[in-house]
Amino acid sequence: MSELLQQRELETPELLSRDELRARLMEIGEERYHHRHPFHLVMHDGLLTAGQLQAWALNRYYYQSRIPIKDAIILSRSDDMDFRRAWRQRIIDHDGDNGNPGSAGIDRWIRLAEASGLERQRVIDCREVLPGVRYAVDSYLALVSNGSLLEAVASSLTEMFAGKLIALRMDRIRKHYPWLSDGLGYFENRISQAPRDAEFAFEYVIAHAPTRAEQELAISALVRKCELLWAQLDAIHFAYVQPGWPPPGAFRP
Repeated sequence: MSELLQQRELETPELLSRDELRARLMEIGEERYHHRHPFHLVMHDGLLTAGQLQAWALNRYYYQSRIPIKDAIILSRSDDMDFRRAWRQRIIDHDGDNGNPGSAGIDRWIRLAEASGLERQRVIDCREVLPGVRYAVDSYLALVSNGSLLEAVASSLTEMFAGKLIALRMDRIRKHYPWLSDGLGYFENRISQAPRDAEFAFEYVIAHAPTRAEQELAISALVRKCELLWAQLDAIHFAYVQPGWPPPGAFRP
């Protein structure tokens, strides 16, 4: 073997095994997922006012409303029928279907917002959404539109971490904000949906990232998604908690 070839082999990182890749992804979740964000910490400690919870529900709706759009973009980018059949379930989960429209995740989120005291039309109009939230969510749509299909799928792997946060959030809402308890249907559904979706996306990444460079691309996409989730909460926390400066045109409790 030539000296140059030996050097190139030493410079090429080894492919991560299935367990090693999963461990890397889980490390990202532990460090960067928004369960660590100050807004969620004060929420779970029962320190938010009713108005701050309204602001969270209204702004988070913009993200919820764009999830099926994001999934439709991803679905449209694949020429694999099996992939499309599996992925379209995500759209049904959030949009519902003709036979059972009440099952839509978006409608369940609206019921949470209504339980907080907001009117349905005020939420779905999205006119009072914070600019920072709108920018972060739109950036997520750009990520799945402009990156590779591998990156688009990998960005959804935040669902690997969602179940634990959802269970904690449901417990703390029932404890600290009981008037919202009737609006927890969205989270109850996601307890089973998120692990299913995460496992499918993980298997896709395993199958479609045969090189270390592609694995790193998937890892970077997950980091970017965590950053966008964090940025949404940054905007909400700044506007409604500390220092509490909502910009002109934004929702005011």
